[in-house]
Amino acid sequence: MNPITVLKRVDLKNILKVIFIGLGHPLYIVPTLQATKQCMKISTDLYGRLHHKNGPSNAFRHALWNFLIAKRCYHWKANKHKVVAWTKKITDWHENAFPNRGLAKKMDLHNNAVGRFIFEENIDTVETEIVELFKKMAHKSIKVDANTDLTGLQRCLVHITSEE
Repeated sequence: MNPITVLKRVDLKNILKVIFIGLGHPLYIVPTLQATKQCMKISTDLYGRLHHKNGPSNAFRHALWNFLIAKRCYHWKANKHKVVAWTKKITDWHENAFPNRGLAKKMDLHNNAVGRFIFEENIDTVETEIVELFKKMAHKSIKVDANTDLTGLQRCLVHITSEE
């Protein structure tokens, strides 16, 4: 993952927005990039290219990504609420800068929130255990459609397509 290549896909408004977000928390930039790179490697090692689709492996990737960003940033500033707020801000920016269609975006935002929730409950848990937890959660993820109410699924990963 080359950050320059990724940023070429983003319009100027969103580039400026992420610069301002980063200027507010410069110590979080490097850990966020490292977490993103690690998440992509783990997801690819486990699921190949399937994690780029909208199935359970994509749910895994989004939850793990949010957990890892929060965990890495927590090492710099041991303030759970600040790192969770940062993680939400930067991953919400990503979902807006690289937009999906309605249901896919709703799924991504939900799974991002699950990852942050799991971080808050498992700050001291080692990452290998979290990967195993998210694998189990992905295996049990719930298939949703446009009519699904996600409010009762805060502790569950969700997906919109099945994987074969």
